[in-house]
Amino acid sequence: MAGHGYAIFDTSVGRCGIAWGRHGIAGMRLPEVREIETRRRLLLQFPEAREIKPPEDVELAIEGIVASLRGEPCDLSDAPLDLTGTSPFHRRVYESVRLIPYGQTRTYAELAARLGASGAVHAVGQAINRNPFAILVPCHRTLASSGQTSGFAGNGGIVTKFRLLSIEGALAGRSPTLFDALLSVAPPRAPG
Repeated sequence: MAGHGYAIFDTSVGRCGIAWGRHGIAGMRLPEVREIETRRRLLLQFPEAREIKPPEDVELAIEGIVASLRGEPCDLSDAPLDLTGTSPFHRRVYESVRLIPYGQTRTYAELAARLGASGAVHAVGQAINRNPFAILVPCHRTLASSGQTSGFAGNGGIVTKFRLLSIEGALAGRSPTLFDALLSVAPPRAPG
């Protein structure tokens, strides 16, 4: 991981982290309850990364992430991702997920069919579960099945998924659930 850098940055949902190297963005972390935990988890993934000023393409991705988390539709599909070591199938899944429009969702089965691998629903779910590029590869827009929002591996699990989908307006038109109630009374984040 020599030559990798990382940055911690403010968003409307807390302080996120991003790491990059020669071949692009290597990973992105949603905020933990405390900034120090976000930083720790990022450094566990990229132990040799140093906190430095991001290059221009990473800075543009950060600006897009911040806008997206503020509820502004933003196309992040051109953010440079370092897919070194990523299997060809996972690459195809991530490329397909990046095409899901802001505020919309797709099921694992729809993604598998789009990839021409309709029998690979479980494999699609595994790829999404291992996504190291939160927001840049918007796995929160994927559903295990129509209307079912289980299976989110991001920080905070399903509550975070609902929060991200709510920010994008993807939950409009459905009945409130227990998760909506939890989101409305979620405790404020502790400072880093």
